[in-house]
Amino acid sequence: MTGFDRRQLLLLLGSSTACLGAGALLSSAFAWDVPPPYNIEENPKFATTPFALGVASGDPAPDGFVIWTRLAPQPLDPHGGVIRKQMRVNWEVAEDERFQRVVRKGQKMAVPELAHAVHVELEGLQPDRHYWYRFQIAGHQSMVGRSRTLPLAATALDRVRFVAAGCQYYEEGHFTAWRRIAEEQIDFVFHYGDYIYEGPDWRIQNPGKPVPSTRFRFHNGPEIYSIDDYRARYALYKSDPDLQAAHAAHPFFMSFDDHEIDNNWASYTDENEMPPEIFALRRAGALQAYYENMPLRLSAFPKNGTMQMYRSARHGDLLNTFVLDTRQYRSNQANFDLRSPQTPEVFAPNRTITGFEQEAWLFDGLKQSPTRWNLIAQQVMLLNLLRRDTPEAAPMAGMDVWSGYMGSRRRLLSHIEKHRPGNVITISGDIHRHFAGDLIQDNGDGKIISSEFVATSITSGGDGELPDAPTLDALRSQNPHLKTMCNKRGYLLCDVTRDLWRGDLKIIDKVTQPNLPATIFASYVAEHGEPGLKPV
Repeated sequence: MTGFDRRQLLLLLGSSTACLGAGALLSSAFAWDVPPPYNIEENPKFATTPFALGVASGDPAPDGFVIWTRLAPQPLDPHGGVIRKQMRVNWEVAEDERFQRVVRKGQKMAVPELAHAVHVELEGLQPDRHYWYRFQIAGHQSMVGRSRTLPLAATALDRVRFVAAGCQYYEEGHFTAWRRIAEEQIDFVFHYGDYIYEGPDWRIQNPGKPVPSTRFRFHNGPEIYSIDDYRARYALYKSDPDLQAAHAAHPFFMSFDDHEIDNNWASYTDENEMPPEIFALRRAGALQAYYENMPLRLSAFPKNGTMQMYRSARHGDLLNTFVLDTRQYRSNQANFDLRSPQTPEVFAPNRTITGFEQEAWLFDGLKQSPTRWNLIAQQVMLLNLLRRDTPEAAPMAGMDVWSGYMGSRRRLLSHIEKHRPGNVITISGDIHRHFAGDLIQDNGDGKIISSEFVATSITSGGDGELPDAPTLDALRSQNPHLKTMCNKRGYLLCDVTRDLWRGDLKIIDKVTQPNLPATIFASYVAEHGEPGLKPV
């Protein structure tokens, strides 16, 4: 870290911790003996619960995970309705949901510089089991959350189940899919991004227009730019009870896409052509607000306007997960970021969607991976879908996805084909539809190298509609590697065993109505060692 190191940061946010049980290790919940800070409220008082934003856990490891909350008794008020002083928050972790077997407890300082967010990194827990956690302050207790540690790397594992989800536009529907995800029996959730949307209240953007019946809740204010704007927008989203239920039920691997900052941003370039130095200010504030509101490790703490978000996690000998970051290091989109033909610029080898350092990290990780399966968990579609508007027109592709970065795409698929044929699955989101398809170099009828599931949105796009046969047939006629597509809201459920990877494309019929069930639109499986998806 520039200007201060990790130890100094821990001292700044210092807290005490107690570990229960013989031989227990100290948690990395900042356990240094330091003087109390000067600006501390020793006897905080809250008229209502300060845990109105719920709790969450994330980034599990074999010996622990991160637990999170943020003090905000009045989430939409300035500073969440909390006085601008530091205050101690108690936390505890137990082996049972009634907290009769508490194995870790301690205190963590909530500071106004981080919007009174609390991140506790736990260590020394047992592998491959559930734990329950909660927070307390000033006589108030949070809801109880449940998390799960990873199995040890050497564990022979038969099964991993997880969900991929994202794109949750608050104004476009109920977060029912998150409630259904909370009910799933899974090991983790991968959030592919677009946790919030930066745009204004629909009524501000459409003055004088009648509000459609599909709009029944609204953003808090105009488009967001400052760190306080982003904090308030996260508070709005995280007040949703369905989203809170999912966070309390499962550990998350978080990642961000574009709308956590601005639509289709790329490195230090935004879509409004602001000078990079100006956009860097917006980006830095947005990334800090993101960190404050997510269950992330200290390794992701923002510094110099960036966050370390690409990382890996291993479920025994069965699954290695590589979480990518396709925003911070990418080249600017080609062809003015418009849907367009794949021009020579698109294929230029010096352009990248991941940055070359992250690409090398991923390639080395895949090459060295000893697990039965490998998951590339990222944000935007790897399938190269082309579409002609007329039979005579040139095929068109999206420039914000991997189709706009064909040099990166070619290198990745060549690496998979050489080193990990038949055991890599890619998962992404972003485009508000379910897709399932096989990955080939470029387009056409080439050799199948791998496969991809694209998870649809939680709400973005509204109710949507099921695809009619002519539309799907037309899309597949130009993209024979595509298996299916569905314009409904929902999530992707994956069930990974030693020989099969199954993906269920789950949908919610309407997000304009609350509490509907989730059903399976389609299911596909990949067999280990044999690239390609087959319908179930």
